[in-house]
Amino acid sequence: MTGPAAGPGEAAAATARLTGRRVRAVRPWGAGLALVELAGGAQLVAKRGTGPGATAAEAAGLCWLADTAAVRVPAIHGSDEQWLVLERITEGGPTVRGAERLGRELAALHAAGAPHFGSPPPGGPSDAWIGRAPMRDEPGREWPARYAEHRVLPYLRGAVDAGAVGPGEGGVVEEVCRRLPELAGPPLPPARLHGDLWNGNVLWGEDGGPWLIDPAAHGGHRETDLAMLELFGCPHLDRVLAAYDEAAPLPPGRPQRVALHQLFPLLVHATLFGAPYGRRALTAARTALRG
Repeated sequence: MTGPAAGPGEAAAATARLTGRRVRAVRPWGAGLALVELAGGAQLVAKRGTGPGATAAEAAGLCWLADTAAVRVPAIHGSDEQWLVLERITEGGPTVRGAERLGRELAALHAAGAPHFGSPPPGGPSDAWIGRAPMRDEPGREWPARYAEHRVLPYLRGAVDAGAVGPGEGGVVEEVCRRLPELAGPPLPPARLHGDLWNGNVLWGEDGGPWLIDPAAHGGHRETDLAMLELFGCPHLDRVLAAYDEAAPLPPGRPQRVALHQLFPLLVHATLFGAPYGRRALTAARTALRG
């Protein structure tokens, strides 16, 4: 979750106000981000939120993930309605051992569970965000119905409205939603998800181990996080998946369900970034129907 460009002066003022520390230097560090150096040399990251409730949602999500002690996430140094000030993670590079650690840690995170599918983190708003797209967290007891209603169909409508999916092309996605109870595989309890687990939201620390950033955390299906990690590639992905499956064996048939779980992030991307992702979403829908 990143917002509009973070002006150095605004980021410095927000960091000083939220931490009570004097700022020595600040520089832009990507969209909505600023790297802030405090007096004494410590460095923090200041993030401007995407929109209403975005910083509250991300802060609640980070706390919910951290509460499991299963994964490493940046510490929160302060937040308000517009800004989130976080620990800076010094990056190294991915390693096989780090990838295996990621698999085991994701298994433990998911096993920590959630009250319901679609439950927001405690204290987090129901109207949350995934990247720059609004995301509604509405608890429900059945994953297929909830996935269709709150994860697939809203973004199909958004993709059609944006011209990324043609008005007559969405029928294949609607068919997936109708058939979700049979396509979803064996029922599983609600898992505690990162929720936006693409490769860019995994940082590899100086020790080669993983840190997770920018969650869209909610209660969901554990295969969703894994499918999203596969969507844009991940270093040593085979070792991540093998270590996960060793720690928490997945139901048979997961490879055939990857496209089903990727349909949600692909439609989000279609809404935000246009027709190339719309075409990929339609391909994923057809793949999901083939099982």
